Amino acid sequence: MLNLGELSRRNTGLSPYVWVVFYILPFYFIFRSTSPYTIAIGITLITVFFICYVLSFVSKGWLVYFWTSVQVAISVAMSLIYGYVYFSLFLAFFIGHLKNRVAFITLYTIHLISTLVTINYGFVTQNQMMITQLPFVFLSLIAVVLLPVSTYNKNKEDRLQGQLDDANKRISELVKLEERQRIARDLHDTLGQKLSLIGLKIDLASKLISRNPRQAKAELKDVRQTARVALQEVREMVTQMRGSKLEDELYRIEQILKAADIAFALEGDPKLTNTSLIAENVISMCLKEAVTNVVKHSEAKHCRIELIPSRTELVVQVQDDGVGIPPGVNHFRGNGLRGMRERLEFVNGSLEIVSGQGQGHGTLIKMKVPYVSVKPKEGEGE
Repeated sequence: MLNLGELSRRNTGLSPYVWVVFYILPFYFIFRSTSPYTIAIGITLITVFFICYVLSFVSKGWLVYFWTSVQVAISVAMSLIYGYVYFSLFLAFFIGHLKNRVAFITLYTIHLISTLVTINYGFVTQNQMMITQLPFVFLSLIAVVLLPVSTYNKNKEDRLQGQLDDANKRISELVKLEERQRIARDLHDTLGQKLSLIGLKIDLASKLISRNPRQAKAELKDVRQTARVALQEVREMVTQMRGSKLEDELYRIEQILKAADIAFALEGDPKLTNTSLIAENVISMCLKEAVTNVVKHSEAKHCRIELIPSRTELVVQVQDDGVGIPPGVNHFRGNGLRGMRERLEFVNGSLEIVSGQGQGHGTLIKMKVPYVSVKPKEGEGE
């Protein structure tokens, strides 16, 4: 549990010993009076003020205005009767702790006007107590002007800093979640391609083992090599999460399509100049997933990849002549295509899927990624 000192600092920002001094000081001004009646009134005013001060901290809504108004009236009375203007400091400090902007402006204005009027009236009427305390009265007036504003801004800054810290924690958690999902997609894409190639090689070896044992042995050797490559890629991905170059990925794509007995055609220059490294990595991973789907699901005989550069973006198309996606099937139901779309959206790209309806019409996958910001040439059209 919090002790009294910690609770006081949390709620008011001041040590309880400072408050003890503030509580005792007004009695000094009161007991300077020789009239018991005046002393009794002063003690009553001080007691009511501090009760209202506590209530104003714990109250909400219109009660805050009510208790503060009572304190303003007592502060004015103490200033005029006893020359004690320092209750205005209590009020200035409290008003600065208000969170509601309208309440702060309203009470700050009321308190500032009442303090100015009271001090001016004391000097006009030649109040000796105020005149003898002129430097301290002047400092109190400055505090009434500046303390609420500085306290309000400091508390607002602390609240915003707290919200910023909470937002940063939330962002950190979201980044971790996104990284986990990205790693899961990378593992899915990388292992999916290699395992598909291994499956095709094993099927081919099983067919050749009786007719051509030497060729079957070569295929099994390729299976072993592919498994080693897959293991190495997974290790590199987990330890370094390095990017994938488009040229390297196209070479691997050509291999897997050749193993699947699918004719491969490439149109366009795989050496990208205006595309960022992260966008190139995204395109490479998406191409890997698209070709894996062609091998596993399309029953295609031909696959063509086109790299079409424009002034503002790179368009990559993957076209096969397979069975296509049946009508009514959600294209993004599986993890593969959904992962492609999420990757492309991460780099402000887009994914479009056009499927034929019948054997030989195949599927067209169109991916777009914007270039790194490049100024268009003067006079160049859209």
